[in-house]
Amino acid sequence: MVDGLLLGVDIGTASSKGVLVDPQGTIVARASRPHETSCPHPGWVEHDAESIWWRDFTAIAGELAAAAGDRPLAGLGVSGIGPVLLPADAEGRPLRPAVLYGVDTRASREIDELTEEFGAESIVERGGTVLSSQAVGPKWRWLARHEPAVFGASRLFLMASSYLVHRLTGEYVLDHHSASQADPMYDLRAADWAADWAEVVAPGIRLPRLCWPTEIAGTVTAAAAAETGLPEGLPVTAGTVDAWAEAASVGVTEPGDTMVMYGTTMFLIQLLADPSPHPGLWTTRGVRQGSYSLAAGMATSGAITDWLRKLAGHGFGELVSAAAEVPAGSRGLLMLPYFAGERTPLFDPDARGVIAGLTTGHGLGELYRAVLEGIAYGVRHNLEVMAEAGGAARRLVAVGGGVQGGLWTRIVSDVTGLEQEVPAETVGAALGDAYLAAVALGWSPDITAWNPVRSVVRPDAGRARVYDRFYQRYRALYPATSEIAHFLAAEQRAAE
Repeated sequence: MVDGLLLGVDIGTASSKGVLVDPQGTIVARASRPHETSCPHPGWVEHDAESIWWRDFTAIAGELAAAAGDRPLAGLGVSGIGPVLLPADAEGRPLRPAVLYGVDTRASREIDELTEEFGAESIVERGGTVLSSQAVGPKWRWLARHEPAVFGASRLFLMASSYLVHRLTGEYVLDHHSASQADPMYDLRAADWAADWAEVVAPGIRLPRLCWPTEIAGTVTAAAAAETGLPEGLPVTAGTVDAWAEAASVGVTEPGDTMVMYGTTMFLIQLLADPSPHPGLWTTRGVRQGSYSLAAGMATSGAITDWLRKLAGHGFGELVSAAAEVPAGSRGLLMLPYFAGERTPLFDPDARGVIAGLTTGHGLGELYRAVLEGIAYGVRHNLEVMAEAGGAARRLVAVGGGVQGGLWTRIVSDVTGLEQEVPAETVGAALGDAYLAAVALGWSPDITAWNPVRSVVRPDAGRARVYDRFYQRYRALYPATSEIAHFLAAEQRAAE
């Protein structure tokens, strides 16, 4: 008979969230803390581990531990943004703010250098992914070049979740999924560090012990218990990257299951039985032992809707209502959603947004719908590339703030021709952390009972036929305008 409550805590880009869950998956309490990123230079995006990650965690953990009352705590799961680079000394003390994932683009020179040194095909074959701003390896080399004193003092390599695990338990570990995003330092097929390449990329750095997110990494120490209010000896999982914890929270567990995350950026995760690495996607290890996943990420999605909302001076409700009155195709508007470059499948940081077909007869409703449609075309593009890599989407699950209201999800289903399940709980990664803790404790939880499907979004055949015609023009628009976009991106950099 399982007993006790489970804690799940996630460190996100703009906020940290936690949940307290009973063995049946009922959320007993929630807590959250907002925070901000630091952008000290163009292209730099950072978090301070102590003042953001640890401060948020101790506040959330203390609040949730108090909410447990007399009920015992059984386990803790953690996750965080990733992949990130946090260099630390031999004791695990951070030496500078953490360099964040693909939104931090400082290491473009180092990406090119390492790609040339190891060979683009060899990198994809061994690690599963081309080097891009998402990769950790080039950021290590950037650190050695631009901050040699920090690099010289670095001994350990931490990410957001592994930093929390180290602070809580003293264990120096990293989960296989996070490690598989530390390109080119991990061997995907071998499920181990690519030690020879890692020594070239980050010489002198002791690599962490590898665990699966469904394993217990250690237990809360007396010192960490005093800081957090958690009980000494509480089991702590190895942790993982937040998006993969969120996928676990909505039952993305079988090959072909695909999570579509509607957020500031659009993110897709699909489970695979066996990968065929594709240069337009991220191929990684999954959260369960032996599993693989394909991932795709658009550089902007919700960020564009928010940009238009601010320009228009209206609330989202008004814009959604206006867009809902506009027919499919936005009365002849077509948008490329590359407002901050594009990640998969283009990997083009100099791509730029395009709105084609504008006339004085178009209004905010048409513009807002064109934004949603452009992002939906990007989702279809990524799903088609996933299919090329052997990952046919058999089941889509929609999560994130963008599922509210229903218009955006309806447009994506119409554009892709696929149904989407919407779960009851969209609390995100923190629930997945609690679920992974339950698995690590051997409880065999049923995620479909923890987080059942609330509704299903089904495509409309008539609108789908319209979108098929527009999608072909969407695919043609990028190659037709990319040279101009690259020129304009260079001009924008020169003006900074």
